[in-house]
Amino acid sequence: QVQLVESGGGLVQAGGSLRLACAASGRTFSLYAMAWFRQAPGKERDFVAAINWSAGSTNYADSVQGRFTISRDRSNNTVYLQMNSLKSEDTAVYYCAVRRYSYRNYYDYWGQGTQVSVSS
Repeated sequence: QVQLVESGGGLVQAGGSLRLACAASGRTFSLYAMAWFRQAPGKERDFVAAINWSAGSTNYADSVQGRFTISRDRSNNTVYLQMNSLKSEDTAVYYCAVRRYSYRNYYDYWGQGTQVSVSS
């Protein structure tokens, strides 16, 4: 089992910044990747960004490319999402997720979510 705890959400004005954090605990000796997803009211959960845990390579949704940066601290099993130039359409509940193995093409564990609200 892997437990994930997100923090850092809140209310910010358009154009502002927030930094989300997600701390993983439990069976963290085997992590392939961690990622952020988000779900706006009435919409499906969408991919935001992911990072390969060992290599540090990243990928982003087109909608956040150039504005958001995902990073990780392997010493304390934490992944971050720095969000700059926030827009009202970034308003959503943000979830972090763990993919434990490369051969599993899905994320195994999810956090409880943290609300990000951007006012225009």
